[in-house]
Amino acid sequence: MHSTSPSPPPAQPLANATQLPTFTLPVRIYYEDTDAGGVVYYANYLRFCERARSEWLRALGFGQQQMLEAGGPLFVVRSVHADFLAPARLDDSLTVISTIRDLKNVSVLFFQRIFRESTLLFTAEVKIASVSPGNGRPVPWPDAVRIQFHNQLSPPPSR
Repeated sequence: MHSTSPSPPPAQPLANATQLPTFTLPVRIYYEDTDAGGVVYYANYLRFCERARSEWLRALGFGQQQMLEAGGPLFVVRSVHADFLAPARLDDSLTVISTIRDLKNVSVLFFQRIFRESTLLFTAEVKIASVSPGNGRPVPWPDAVRIQFHNQLSPPPSR
C-alpha cells in the first residue's frame, strides 16, 4: 500500500540566507529510508544532513557541480561526530536544521540537528574540507565561498 502523504515543502533558508545563520530542510520518511524494524536506518540521518548542506550551498549560489566545472574545489567530509537520540519512523515529517560553527582556511564545521516537530532525534558535527579535484590536497576556499561561510557563522553555543 502506498502512502499518500503530501511531500514536504521545498528547502528554504529560515529567512534570507545571507542574513540568518540557519538553514532548514524538510524531509519525509519513506519505506526506502527504514530498516527491517521500521525505523530510519542510521546512515540515512547522515544522508539527510548531506542534502541539507548541499541545498544550503545551492541557496547561497554555490552548486557543487557548477563550482567543480568552474575549477573550484571539492567539498569532502573530513570528520563526523553524531549522536542518535530517538528514532524516526515511516511517514514522519522531519526538519534538518543546519548552522556553521567554525570556519578555517580549508575547512568548515557544520552543526546539524534533526527534529520531528519539537523532538530532537539526531545531532551531528560535520567538518567539511576544501580539496583540489586534481590531487585531493587541501586548498583554500574560493573568496566568494569563504565570505558567504563567514556571513553564516553562528555564535558559539553557551555552556
